Amino acid sequence: MSMKAIIGSALVAATALTAAPAAIAEEVTVKLWSRADRAGPLRAGNIVAAADTLNEMLKAAGYDKTVKVELIETNAKGFDADALDLLKAHSVGQGPDIAVAAHEWIGSFVEAGFAANLEGHIASVSDMYADIIPSLWTSVSYKGERYGVPQDSEIRMFFYNNDKLRELGKSEEFIAGLPAAVNSGEFTLYDVCDLAGEAVEKGVAEQGLLHRPNVGPDFQMLMASFGIEMYNQDEAKLQVSASKLEEYFGWLNYCVGKKAIPADMTSWDWSSVHNAFRGDKTALIKFHGIWHGNNQLKAWGLELSDKEGYFDKITWTNAPSASKGGEPSNMSHPIVYVVNEQSEVKDVAAMLVALASQHVPNTRHAVTTNHTPIAYGQTAMPEFVEKGWLQIAGTPLLQYAQFMPNHSKIGQYNAITFQGVQAVETGEMGPEEAAEFVLDELQAELGDDVIILD
Repeated sequence: MSMKAIIGSALVAATALTAAPAAIAEEVTVKLWSRADRAGPLRAGNIVAAADTLNEMLKAAGYDKTVKVELIETNAKGFDADALDLLKAHSVGQGPDIAVAAHEWIGSFVEAGFAANLEGHIASVSDMYADIIPSLWTSVSYKGERYGVPQDSEIRMFFYNNDKLRELGKSEEFIAGLPAAVNSGEFTLYDVCDLAGEAVEKGVAEQGLLHRPNVGPDFQMLMASFGIEMYNQDEAKLQVSASKLEEYFGWLNYCVGKKAIPADMTSWDWSSVHNAFRGDKTALIKFHGIWHGNNQLKAWGLELSDKEGYFDKITWTNAPSASKGGEPSNMSHPIVYVVNEQSEVKDVAAMLVALASQHVPNTRHAVTTNHTPIAYGQTAMPEFVEKGWLQIAGTPLLQYAQFMPNHSKIGQYNAITFQGVQAVETGEMGPEEAAEFVLDELQAELGDDVIILD
């Protein structure tokens, strides 16, 4: 699409204002809802800046309207609380034109009549979205249609301490080949625990494999490795396979038995987890997020620009499959832009989202917050090459990304399945008993919102 065509689309959006009461004024206001987020100010800031870009485009085309963004900055402690506040505001007719939100609320926003279907908008300016990493569209889809635009992305994967692998007697060829071995299905989750257990048994590591100590989405990539599909897209319901859930809990039990995963892992705090891998360096493997890369560089005494030195010390892989030849997985949790279906300036709001999603503004956000890009082309941009090489290295992993289901009760689902993780790792329950317990709790708490398979 040419710049002339893009300006034309902006004109169409602006012309649509003439039918709206707000269009009486020369300056059109678009309301933007966003949490006050010191860690990611450009999530809202890029929309504000997009208004300046749109105004220049309209001026160049001889159009006399201008657009202004009014920022509604909330003090919600987290994205879940913020989403609930947004739904309350929408229910009394005070919803914004654009919202910054966690992607898993898309389904609730659609059912509440807030989120606009953006398929038509995306098609109308298709070149502005053509380079978006395809897997990321899954995060904003509900019943097969897109109701948002990914604002950023991330990767949660496995980190390996290469020095401990060397101390364990593993060759440079073995270490360098780990990512490919995982992706081909040659190196499985059981191999991970065998390796981690061996490191503990031989005194190379005090802990073999560390995971987050509390409820969170990271475990979803492990469940995916066992073939557990947590969401039924057609029915827009959560789901779980009883037999595969038992297999997953069986693997956790296997790992604890190998002393790969500490039996008390779920009683740790976050500082202990991070310290074990990058502080005291007592752990062989940890799985969590790519944003820890900069802290790992510092922990190993490396310069922030030392890519070669970093990968000499650390190896990344996807979460391996549970079985030989299976597909690997990882976890991504994008924050997204959502446009209000009932907005009187919906077309202009959507255009602001499109402009904010281009390579330059999104890169400014990504490199300052350690996020992976939303478009492949960003990885060739000088700012990314210079400051975001960690994120560039992680971008290919998005091919295997899992996303939290776009369902309002996914938090409850995660909390219940985590109880099973705790029960198995502490030895309170065996895999079969834990699976039965989790299934009973899911049915009791989620009712018709969850489908139990086999």
